[in-house]
Amino acid sequence: MGAECHHPDGVHPGLKGSALNHALGAAEQRCAATQERLTAPRRRVLELLLESNSPQKAYDLIAAFGAHGEPAKPPTVYRALEFLERLGFAHRIESLNAYVPCRIDGQSHRAAFLICDCCGATREVAGPADDAMDRAAQEAGYVIARTTIEAHGRCAACRDVA
Repeated sequence: MGAECHHPDGVHPGLKGSALNHALGAAEQRCAATQERLTAPRRRVLELLLESNSPQKAYDLIAAFGAHGEPAKPPTVYRALEFLERLGFAHRIESLNAYVPCRIDGQSHRAAFLICDCCGATREVAGPADDAMDRAAQEAGYVIARTTIEAHGRCAACRDVA
């Protein structure tokens, strides 16, 4: 990140208090509706993602996992992240090797991210409908499970500073 960037971490503020409890409750309801379980480790990883202002690397989640500062065992966090991704509660941003909570309601959508190369702010936006990709996949006999688009550049605050 450049020295000229003075933008706060992330674009979405982390959830706290009743907003956090509401989001976790909604996740539990969605899991119950699909016969899935939001186990304590899965819930804790989702809570850490929701509380954060910025994308989180797995090792940061491992370190922050315990309520009293004790780290989790890596497989616990990685299994939780896999579950959260599969159910659409979290996305992995490949270029950052980090995770963010899904900020768009609904179980299935094309994830798209705007990532500031200056301050690191990451914003989830509705992914574009890509009929050409769907047609190409269909013609090849391929079924697309998920699509993630990552666009790097500068956010408005950093663009104005530069």
